[in-house]
Amino acid sequence: MNEIAEKDVANIENMIYEIDGKEVMLDSDLAKLYNVETKRINEAVKNNPDKFPRRFSWILSDEEKSNLWSKFSTANISSMSRSNPRVFTEQGVYMLATILKSKTAIEVSIRIMDTFVKMRHYINYNKNVLPRRFLLLEDKVDENTRRIDELFDKFNPKVITKNSIFFKNDIYDAYSVLLEIFDIAKEEIIIIDNYMGKVLLDKLRNINRKIVVISSNIDKTLTKKYIKQYNNVTFINNDSYHDRFIIIDRKRVFHCGASFKDLGKKCFAINEIENKIENGKLINDVIKNCSIDN
Repeated sequence: MNEIAEKDVANIENMIYEIDGKEVMLDSDLAKLYNVETKRINEAVKNNPDKFPRRFSWILSDEEKSNLWSKFSTANISSMSRSNPRVFTEQGVYMLATILKSKTAIEVSIRIMDTFVKMRHYINYNKNVLPRRFLLLEDKVDENTRRIDELFDKFNPKVITKNSIFFKNDIYDAYSVLLEIFDIAKEEIIIIDNYMGKVLLDKLRNINRKIVVISSNIDKTLTKKYIKQYNNVTFINNDSYHDRFIIIDRKRVFHCGASFKDLGKKCFAINEIENKIENGKLINDVIKNCSIDN
């Protein structure tokens, strides 16, 4: 990390602004921290729109930009820019880090987390002298840190290979992890789901991999229309499997506790099966039983 980035990271608390009651960071500040151009930050959002709902990131309105200037005259907003800056909430910052996936992004993300921890320690140490409004901030920092840790773990490519538990209405998070699993594949994705439907196909149509979908309830009309427009999926009708599985490159196996059309509607888990012997048995059985070509 260069000298400028190190200095900015050390003063990261000065890069956090409050807009409409939300703590956010500017795209230009994050670009400095990650040692990339600002346009690289915005390209990451543009290329992954599903991962950045408005509660994670948005472009400031003229009014929000003006209010930011009035409150924080030192805010890093270029007067030469033709467009308003994009801002990221804590969740958006960590989502961005999982997409950039660079060594610098990882290091900076850790330092950002350290900043929140230091804020909490400072408040705890000064409880007796700080005004009540700062004591209320302590609870907010604790909650934000917990949420950020959970989010970062959930979308971290290393952690995703273990277990992910989702609760009712975690629909967006569930689908995001599902897409992260699909992204792991270099050549082939085999999906076993007896309730395969339009929701799953909507996710698959933009994936440039060889995909095999195995299901006992294939809607022939739907799949016929899909095949006419897209050629990345082979559909196999087979009722030998009860649970939902994802097989990546015939090496890794993920078990999903809910049908893909119902992800996030009720509490469920997605787990990677790490027993290589059992993985091999399942993969061989699927290939042989469903007559999948090599």
